[in-house]
Amino acid sequence: MSLESVLLFFEDIPTSYRTGLLIGGIFIFWVMEGVIPLFEFDYKKVKHAGLNLTFTVFTAIIGFGLAGVLFAASVWATSNEFGLLFLFDLPLWLHVLLGLMILDFIGAYFIHWLQHKVRWMWKFHVIHHSDTTVDVTTGLRHHPGETVFRILFTILAVLIAGASIGIVMLYQSLSVLFAHITHANISMPRRLDYWLSWVFITPNMHKVHHHFEQPLTDTNYGNIFAIWDRIFGTYVKVEDISTLRYGIDTHTDPHETERLSNLLQIPFQPYRPPRGKANSEHGDKENEQTGA
Repeated sequence: MSLESVLLFFEDIPTSYRTGLLIGGIFIFWVMEGVIPLFEFDYKKVKHAGLNLTFTVFTAIIGFGLAGVLFAASVWATSNEFGLLFLFDLPLWLHVLLGLMILDFIGAYFIHWLQHKVRWMWKFHVIHHSDTTVDVTTGLRHHPGETVFRILFTILAVLIAGASIGIVMLYQSLSVLFAHITHANISMPRRLDYWLSWVFITPNMHKVHHHFEQPLTDTNYGNIFAIWDRIFGTYVKVEDISTLRYGIDTHTDPHETERLSNLLQIPFQPYRPPRGKANSEHGDKENEQTGA
């Protein structure tokens, strides 16, 4: 199958295919979590999944609502040859790769980093971090407000890149796949995970980001490509993944983190500053782990 035919397929990918990718991915990694788990969680897995999948319904509704804007932005950019991809005459493979990388940088890495730095945006993102049992369904746990941020920045990325709708749909499909892979509670061979992490975001790399306290919470922001964390100095490697503890230290009460009504209200509640270990001793320890 040629790259042209792949793009043509994704230009008009049926909703049923995208739904199948979402559900199929969850099912596959759900099974893998039972066979090769990273952590042995003592939790009600179905109930936990039900809560996280509820956020997926909100995401789908918002996504459909803004799909027309995303599509219009892509059509306008490509029709007017507007964007970075039109500055040079590139071979198709490089055109597609750069398009995916720009979408990944602006629509994922940058907005993710921004949510950790801007207080009112963090209050929406904290819902994702409040999950104390990270598994494949955690990748779907995003407050509706955060979903709006991410889609708006994806639209911005489309305009900056000049990405065709085929590239946009290919990127979104890969993004769903990586959300499954990086959040799934699966044990990866350490050496394989390490070498893959030079190019892609891997399960062990992303699990560090879900540690419950700073400074690890503010590292490894990437979505698909690991290059952004390495370029901007936000990459951290923890040798012993078993030392990680999931969640966020500002929200530890199960009544807060496992109730849908409260999770939806957190962005409108008073801000709680992180209580993580920001002292030099902790920082020296992390630098020793990463070889920094």
